[in-house]
Amino acid sequence: MRKGFSIKPLALGIAAIFLSACGEEKEQATIYTNADECAAANPSMAEQCRTAYQQAVEEAERTAPKYASAQDCETDFGTNQCRVVRNESGSFFMPFMAGYMLSNLLSPRGYYSQPMFTSYSGNSPFRNRWVGSDGYDFGDQRQRNMRVNKEVFKPKPTVAKTMSRGGFGSSVRAKSSWGSSSSKSSWGG
Repeated sequence: MRKGFSIKPLALGIAAIFLSACGEEKEQATIYTNADECAAANPSMAEQCRTAYQQAVEEAERTAPKYASAQDCETDFGTNQCRVVRNESGSFFMPFMAGYMLSNLLSPRGYYSQPMFTSYSGNSPFRNRWVGSDGYDFGDQRQRNMRVNKEVFKPKPTVAKTMSRGGFGSSVRAKSSWGSSSSKSSWGG
């Protein structure tokens, strides 16, 4: 009897991982807690550090999770980790930006930046982790240098509505597929 050719499931899985990794462009990125920290690490680029920080602050205002109450925000981010924001449509609470991710600072093509958040709440699975405004977990807060997909710097949708507790918890996981690159939604979206 002759045995037919069959692909082993493990070999197929490994091949799929290598093929998917080949198509992803990665960039070196660094997370700074403020513009001064970036300028100290890159003295000749101090102005770009300040501009990138300001862009991240503006992006945080637009894309960060927004809560109806301080208590809901602090449950997800920790005591004294949220602030009130007042605008023409009312007021809401949002977490403080913990830092900003910066990539391509020295590139002539230009740099990319985005706000980063972290939770200090004992109730959060994202305690002491770097998390983007869309809920993507970039890892341990002590890690500052990383290689990331270029995709993470794509513009995020504006978050216009407030939500109850769950920014870094179960209600957002139910609303978005954080681990999937095909379908990501933003806070409250």
